[in-house]
Amino acid sequence: MLTHLDEAGLPRMVDVGEKLVTRRTATARALVRLPEEVRRTIGPDGSGGPKGPVFRTASLAGVMAAKRTSELIPLCHPLAIEHCRVDVEFDHDDKVRVDCTVALHARTGVEMEALTGATVAALTVYDMCKALSHDIVIEEVRLIAKHGGKRDVGP
Repeated sequence: MLTHLDEAGLPRMVDVGEKLVTRRTATARALVRLPEEVRRTIGPDGSGGPKGPVFRTASLAGVMAAKRTSELIPLCHPLAIEHCRVDVEFDHDDKVRVDCTVALHARTGVEMEALTGATVAALTVYDMCKALSHDIVIEEVRLIAKHGGKRDVGP
């Protein structure tokens, strides 16, 4: 049975009222491929760019998005996030790696908040660099790890 459908097949928010409050964490990752000319312009720390500091702005956007996930995803519970960190940096392949980690004590997990934070941060990298090139590709967004609740995933 799908958890977000009622007996009539209509969408519903899952009732988490009987679940135990536990520490819940999730980390999501987005990868953004930038053309060489964009990488050169924004610099190794992402502080350059026509619109300002790319990586810092993307990190703030990711935190803001994680906090507003329930306003964007229809059946997500509004959560009082206790911790959110978005790291934006070049990885060894010269791709931008965005990692968003979210944590709280609650009855439901924070995977969607981490995924939303990573995605919006990646979109912000695109937005801040699009004046330099439209050959920017957001290649991947995925859950890296989650802990708490019924089962753990990842490291």
